[in-house]
Amino acid sequence: MFIAKELRKKNIAEYLLYMWQIEDIIRAYGCSLNRIYQEYIEKFQYTEEQKQEEKDWFGDLVRMMNQEGCREGGHLQINKILMQDLTELHTQLLASSKFPFYSAEYYRVLPFIVELRAKTKQVADRMARKNEENLKEIAANLSHSEIETCFDLLYGVMILRLQGKEITQETSKAVNEITTLIGMLSDYYLKDKKEGLILNDD
Repeated sequence: MFIAKELRKKNIAEYLLYMWQIEDIIRAYGCSLNRIYQEYIEKFQYTEEQKQEEKDWFGDLVRMMNQEGCREGGHLQINKILMQDLTELHTQLLASSKFPFYSAEYYRVLPFIVELRAKTKQVADRMARKNEENLKEIAANLSHSEIETCFDLLYGVMILRLQGKEITQETSKAVNEITTLIGMLSDYYLKDKKEGLILNDD
């Protein structure tokens, strides 16, 4: 909760990736608040009051995950809405002539997005031929917006790094460009919330 609060104020993209990680942490503990408290929250150097605040925060998230059918996979509605907001802002920035640097970065990233989607489709086709269980989850990625595709890659690489796994040079190059684009989008999002962006060309 404390990390989430700080990230939400400073970097909305890092906040969203962190919230995806929190969803996975909750799943790793079987959506059990007692386990989360005893095996996760207790590891941190929090005061008793902070531990209780953290427990309450996780409790709300566990309840939402149960209510929204996210125990096995998918994202909470609060995170989906944020992704939708970022996607809409991305579309508005591209449609405006006032943000040429953003548009230029997008076109640098576009080939990576196209390649990522092509690979996802290949995986989905292969799984369909074998009738594998996770097909629905993989196929769902094909309907993601371009921005969510970028987040999917950034999150996947973040998890690989946490696991100490090697990242290919090709993937690192894609991550660097995508990080730049998403960083710009995040900055514009926060600026829009604080000051309001003038997106129209009038």
